[in-house]
Amino acid sequence: MSTSKNVVVVGGGIIGLSTAYFLHKEGHQVTVLDKSAMNGGASYVNAGYITPSHIVSLASPGMISKGIKYMFDSSSPFYMKPRFNMDFIKWSWYFKKSSTKSKVENAMPVIRDINLLSRELYEGMKSSGELGDFHLEKKGLLMVYQTEKERDHEQFVAKKAAELDLEVAHLGQEGLKKVEPNIEFNAMGAFHYECDRHTTPTQFMEAMIKYLTEVGVSIHKNEEVMDIESNGNKISDVKTNKGKYQADEVVFAAGSWTSHLSKKLKVDLPLQAGKGYRINVQSPTKISMPAILMEAKMAVTPMQGFTRFAGTMEFSGINDTIRKERVAAIAAGAERFYKGLKISEEDKSNAQCGLRPVTPDGLPYIGRAKQYNNLVIATGHAMMGWSLGPATGKLVTELISDQKLSMDIGPFIPERKF
Repeated sequence: MSTSKNVVVVGGGIIGLSTAYFLHKEGHQVTVLDKSAMNGGASYVNAGYITPSHIVSLASPGMISKGIKYMFDSSSPFYMKPRFNMDFIKWSWYFKKSSTKSKVENAMPVIRDINLLSRELYEGMKSSGELGDFHLEKKGLLMVYQTEKERDHEQFVAKKAAELDLEVAHLGQEGLKKVEPNIEFNAMGAFHYECDRHTTPTQFMEAMIKYLTEVGVSIHKNEEVMDIESNGNKISDVKTNKGKYQADEVVFAAGSWTSHLSKKLKVDLPLQAGKGYRINVQSPTKISMPAILMEAKMAVTPMQGFTRFAGTMEFSGINDTIRKERVAAIAAGAERFYKGLKISEEDKSNAQCGLRPVTPDGLPYIGRAKQYNNLVIATGHAMMGWSLGPATGKLVTELISDQKLSMDIGPFIPERKF
């Protein structure tokens, strides 16, 4: 057991709570601060996937040109709102520099390893029973395509995945019917990544908050960090709108807001908020398999009590504006793939959004900040935040506890060069 430290975790999403979970297990005193009521945002509206199969980072060749093409279509799957903002311009330039074939290839085994670590930790949490019997299913993930172009694109990813020892099978229309017998797809086929899992995020988050509170982790909702005091290369106090906290170690796990916090300490973290949307359909859909509908660029997840349709990546700054045209595009995309599916106006009107923190190269920031010997950064997971929550929490805990790391975090260094 390492020396007990007093740790302040800023951010109560999946990354912050997973960090608090593993820190508590190592005997540390943990305080979690979150400026929200901790009942919404990216950790609650995501597709609930644990995805070793997602080995291709967002910063892949051609994405910037797609973003420029889509820039003037606010219903497109990848939307960059035109704006003059130096942080966004700089981030876009780094994103373009990171979008090379070699960088994407080099990132693949790294993304696989951290996902497999996280999958193992989720399964450990499930078998421990500490969080109750939360939803975790081993059905894999279907990448469903309607065109040869998308089939060929995914064939390349599937080949890479197989080379990395991830289980994947190609299904034609008959194979698709076998794994999803009660659904009539409008599709040519699918790739079935058997290595993946899925969950119901809201259920898991509620169970995690309940457990952490019961074991003595101090969780402060609706409490915003206003200032951070430092003494040389050490953070001494975290000041909020309600109080002041002394800390031996501080963890920044505030998602898309982390770069605002780091600026207070002159730590440069290129980060942009990528907004995603979700529609929950409460009525039965007969959908039993998680699926990504490739041409529609969206995710479908059968959760406990409802089916979730989620998607889009919108770069329009930090805001919670819901664009109706983007919600409509998700519903229309789903209806194009599932014959007979109709998403009601009521379900569309109840859509929610969340902000995912996106780094220029699609890899998260996990590690100690250079200028401060007691600040750990844990953010930038883009669309894999849910998948990578436990692994990030474990790695942060190992850093703080001076333990051997479960994997090399060199590729995740927060102040890396782009």
